[in-house]
Amino acid sequence: MCKMKLEQIGERVKELIALADRTLATKHRLHDSDYVSSETFSEFRAASLSFLQSVFGVEHPFYKEFNHDVRDINPYMTEQGRGILKAIKGQIDGGWLFTVKSLVSSEIFTDFLEMAEYLLEEGYKDPSAVMIGSVLEEHLRQLCARHKISATVDKGGKQSPKKADTLNAELCAQDVYNKLDQKSITSWLDLRNKAAHGKYEEYTKEQVGLMYQGVVNFIVRTT
Repeated sequence: MCKMKLEQIGERVKELIALADRTLATKHRLHDSDYVSSETFSEFRAASLSFLQSVFGVEHPFYKEFNHDVRDINPYMTEQGRGILKAIKGQIDGGWLFTVKSLVSSEIFTDFLEMAEYLLEEGYKDPSAVMIGSVLEEHLRQLCARHKISATVDKGGKQSPKKADTLNAELCAQDVYNKLDQKSITSWLDLRNKAAHGKYEEYTKEQVGLMYQGVVNFIVRTT
């Protein structure tokens, strides 16, 4: 599963800040205005947007602000971009970044999915299916939190977790992902439930393998 670990994210932020410094070092004056190298600026902008999208997503304020404010080859915009990256570094270093929780969870997800893959390769399709399904359900709950969809329901004055199928339907209804994803998730959750309830003859090792690949791809696309 292709994910950046927290340490790698911190290092990448430092590299991008250094790239901003190198861009600013190309500052020159032309026709009474200051500019930076267009080639170095383009590298800085593209690399930074790619990083911000992969870590935070295009709806996060960090991505939106960078994309809007860092768009031309003048030193001021480069400095703005560097400021955004420094803010990210400061929040990561201080442990105040909201998405740190999801990033840490991503590392845990990776560990569980690697374990599920190992179990599957060793012929233990049933515990593998349960493990993959559990990771999928937790990811759905994180998506709900990110998109301000309640993952609980009131039952007699007590908040109880909604079922995964309900979360799936509500996330699709809010256009977090499409109907095709919803149908795939429904089938994966069904396979997980069969494994959890001992209906081992109703699915194959190959189907669990397809479930594994599908869930990994879905998490990568929606994280």
